[in-house]
Amino acid sequence: MRRRHSGAVASVAAFALLGPLAGCGSSLGSGGDALHLVAAEYGDSPATSSRSYWDKVTKDFAARTGLEVEVTLHPWEDVDREVTRMVNAGEAPDMALMGAYSDFAAQGRLYEASDLLTVSAEANFLPPLAEAGSVGNKLYGLPFVASTRLLFYNEALFEKAGATAPETWSELKRTAEALKADGVPTPYALPLGPEEAHAEAMIWELSNGGGYADGSGGYSIASEQNVQTLRWIKDKLVTPGLTGPVAPSKLNRKDAFAAFLRGEVGMLNGYPSLAHEAKARGIRVGTVAMPVADWMEDGSEPPTMGVADWMMAFKENGRREDIGKFLDFVYQDKNLSDFAGRYHLLPSTTSAARTPAGGGLDDSDEQFLAALRTAQLYPVSKPSWLQVSDTIKRNVGRAVEPGGDPKTVLDEIAERARGLAAKN
Repeated sequence: MRRRHSGAVASVAAFALLGPLAGCGSSLGSGGDALHLVAAEYGDSPATSSRSYWDKVTKDFAARTGLEVEVTLHPWEDVDREVTRMVNAGEAPDMALMGAYSDFAAQGRLYEASDLLTVSAEANFLPPLAEAGSVGNKLYGLPFVASTRLLFYNEALFEKAGATAPETWSELKRTAEALKADGVPTPYALPLGPEEAHAEAMIWELSNGGGYADGSGGYSIASEQNVQTLRWIKDKLVTPGLTGPVAPSKLNRKDAFAAFLRGEVGMLNGYPSLAHEAKARGIRVGTVAMPVADWMEDGSEPPTMGVADWMMAFKENGRREDIGKFLDFVYQDKNLSDFAGRYHLLPSTTSAARTPAGGGLDDSDEQFLAALRTAQLYPVSKPSWLQVSDTIKRNVGRAVEPGGDPKTVLDEIAERARGLAAKN
């Protein structure tokens, strides 16, 4: 099978936050009439924190409208649970920017986009993202920024080991063995820790014809393909010592990326911000589509995994008009492109994606936008997805631990998912 390879690319986002930045409130808008936005932190250090963006946007918005906005940031591994806690306590924020929305939509807690935005603004969202943000043809999750995932590799380490970019799982294994024999500390970084294990697992599952959802609207977490995928990973990569730098269930994405940037990792799944940062450090990075299972039909190309983050507006405080004004401001091309450009993400609107000024797409971002058009996203429209994804994050890594059984672990997660789905 021949698959098209791409070279070093520019970048998509480093979502995770180092602990000291978590839970910080904006210095603006601390008054009782201020709108409250709880958002995920996209930076990976104080220097790259999202704080500076939100401070500027809220300051500019207040100068134009007299309305203040208080912004609280949480790391990605905490933000979904923190917003859920607030909602359950009757303290919902006016808005949230996080990884899932449908649980709240199913509970009738969210405004529809049509309640907040003009018809033209709502129609401006990229179609695959608008579809994923909709429940019953009503848009509740406003896509903010997006990314697609590719396999990244350190070209210098590959050249030294005499390795070439893999196209199949067996080639990936042989490449990892060659890297290990040449002294590379971590041939393949497998982040199945609680930060984003559900993403790493889904990338692998898609490459074997699996995934989290079936065609009938249910979950397929413990499908034969998914069990087969995790069993292969455990037997062929983890047990032979081809992963690292710590046990996969303990490895978070930000730590895997940091090891890659130290030149200690041969391969890992990532998005373009990693290539961008590596380039700044003088590391040559190549990218390829995720290798496929050897038994997949010859020539088949499973979908790339896509990820979007969702802005949502809660009804609880009755601030529909003010929220609409703020979201209209945030989704202006300049502001949305500024955020996307800071983290080398794909903006969620057609007009911003066409705008190179202020951090919009550059030439190398176009391949990621093209991949997004046919990508498969998380099943975010399912009302139980927020809790199901958290269950996957915190448990799927056990499937590849010594003594762990992929089928048992996936069956347990699937049973939990069925119970959560039945409640919604």
